[in-house]
Amino acid sequence: MEAIILGSGTSQGVPVIGCKCNVCKSEDTKDHRLRSSLLIKTPELNILIDSGPDFRQQLLREKIDKLDAIIFTHEHRDHIGGLDDVRAFNFMTKSPMDIYAEQRVQEALRREFYYVFSCANYPGIPRLNLNTIDETPFYIGNIKVIPIRAMHYKLPILGFRIGDLSYITDANYISEEEKKKIFGSKILIINALRKKKHISHFSLEESLKIIKDCSPRHAYLTHISHHLGLHKDISLELPENTELSYDGQKIKFNL
Repeated sequence: MEAIILGSGTSQGVPVIGCKCNVCKSEDTKDHRLRSSLLIKTPELNILIDSGPDFRQQLLREKIDKLDAIIFTHEHRDHIGGLDDVRAFNFMTKSPMDIYAEQRVQEALRREFYYVFSCANYPGIPRLNLNTIDETPFYIGNIKVIPIRAMHYKLPILGFRIGDLSYITDANYISEEEKKKIFGSKILIINALRKKKHISHFSLEESLKIIKDCSPRHAYLTHISHHLGLHKDISLELPENTELSYDGQKIKFNL
């Protein structure tokens, strides 16, 4: 199985418009970060976690011509903004895209993409098949998905475990009970916004503590802002089993 880091950046991406810091001016492609998203590729299914504003660009870059389902972590625009572009897959498959999201997130999709739900017979609009999820494990085909409850300040969000890979983004708190769902993961991908503490995202130090608590074989940091620092510099500061992710990175894992 393979996971592809489609995007490893925060809500503004990196570089940030108008910013002239060393990270935003960096010519290292590993410092160029689109909005966070992960593609899970199995022999049978391609499953996307979050379709942010860079969705189209990310899938074209990776030459993805098959997508079976999208799972949403939460409703913020940097995680749902590209949903309209599922139209391409609707055209190819002649069928709606399966969407897995909490009821609250579905309500946000209905507001943001009102034309999808209010103009059902209009030609060319995205076609979606909404599936309601909560903290209960569910299946997409034969792929088991285990939701992991986390908090994004006051907003409850979901991370997900698929096989021996766990993915957490936009979190600043995970309860001890929910951490148990991560235990045994060989791969943990988790957000680390910056070094300084943030109101709604794990800092680097906080992410490293979660990694230590959960003891994955290898960890990757994502949802990274320009405030964290240059990829080459921060990489030297990390524990041996931890690295900064980068856009286009491919990670092998097992179901």
